[in-house]
Amino acid sequence: MCLAIPARVLEIDGDMALVDLNGVRVRANLAFVDGVKVGSWVLLHTGFAISVLTEEEAMETFDILNQVFGGEEK
Repeated sequence: MCLAIPARVLEIDGDMALVDLNGVRVRANLAFVDGVKVGSWVLLHTGFAISVLTEEEAMETFDILNQVFGGEEK
């Protein structure tokens, strides 16, 4: 199974970006997506942005991940 996590773009330098993964800053490759700007949300998989998300989609994804991995009762 593969997992991709929403990340907010903080800086862009060519095809590379500095992104925030819920407080952790990492480098991400933007070569597979178009139209990414500082402040955009991307879906990050193994260091590559594979999709651009709206903020609402990112928050919904965080909610689902918290339910699955956060130990919350259903």
